[in-house]
Amino acid sequence: MHLKKFLSHTFTLLITFNPCTIMQKLIVAIAILLTVNLFAQNKTRAITLDEYQKAKTFTVKDLDNDTYIKFENKYILDRYENRKPYFITGDDGLKKRMDIYRLIAKDSLQEIGIVIFYTNEKGKTYQACLPGLSAAPNIWEAYFADIHSIEREEKNFVLKLSYVLSKELSYQVYKSLNSNKDISREQGTYGNEICFPGNMLVTMSNGSAKAISSIQPGDLIVTINPLTKQSENVSVQSLSIHEAKNYAITHLQLMRATANRLADKTEVLLSTREINATPNHPVLTAKGEKKAGEIKEGDELLCYNPVANAYLPYTVWQTEEYPAGIQKVYNINTDSKTLMLNGVMMLQKSLNSSKPEN
Repeated sequence: MHLKKFLSHTFTLLITFNPCTIMQKLIVAIAILLTVNLFAQNKTRAITLDEYQKAKTFTVKDLDNDTYIKFENKYILDRYENRKPYFITGDDGLKKRMDIYRLIAKDSLQEIGIVIFYTNEKGKTYQACLPGLSAAPNIWEAYFADIHSIEREEKNFVLKLSYVLSKELSYQVYKSLNSNKDISREQGTYGNEICFPGNMLVTMSNGSAKAISSIQPGDLIVTINPLTKQSENVSVQSLSIHEAKNYAITHLQLMRATANRLADKTEVLLSTREINATPNHPVLTAKGEKKAGEIKEGDELLCYNPVANAYLPYTVWQTEEYPAGIQKVYNINTDSKTLMLNGVMMLQKSLNSSKPEN
């Protein structure tokens, strides 16, 4: 399959495959990156459906020490670049392990895929096989189904997989491959509203969270001083509510990862945040104020990190813009310039304007 045809097929499949659209984009980008990388080396061949199914049954008895394992005298699992395992701890405090192996056809010594072993905190191991560039469409469809099956049991599995593969390969190429917009975005309504969907959670003064649609005048909420990164409580003056429309919504997925590569493993503390807003809502990044729709992968926003009990910069890992369906949108009015939504510091209005922007 030619590269152009392959890219066209995978992004078509991305759009038509229904569950977890944002996560699909992450794994499709990583999949394309990896398979293009392998294709460029000219040492790959197409994996068959039978081989794909077999690869998911190949087991490694000792993930700590087994780096080169033969199966049926036809296939080899070779630990990718002889890397040590990743141990990833998320916001939930649970430690997950990830190991990746090249799948090689022994007769030709050609790589036909990558086998991923993902072990949770209870010792249960999940397995997936990432096909090579020239794999048939039905194999890619099976792969996406397998990935989402794991995601249903293991929250943020795809994000963690994307992080590991991008670290092992090329984050810059990953970002360039992930720059496509959702083709359905033109269906959304674009207006002057700077608001949030009603299910975004506002941080209250007592540490709890409350949906923005339920906020009342007089509620005490948390705001942040962008310069000192100190919080303070302010009283809500009013809640702006805009009529129900099929608003275009910008979705930002943020991540803060601290990696410590040791002799026998790589320990990763991974913290994630997600926020939705109308595309023209002002956001304060490390490089200055931007509209939500102008945010790029790699921008940094201030978020609350419960482990550090501090407000720290998080990197935008993924952006998406899409019509979110008929709904009302909301904004809060206070004397402050910021508020915390879903653990992310957002501006209430542009810092360049003295008038409320509702």
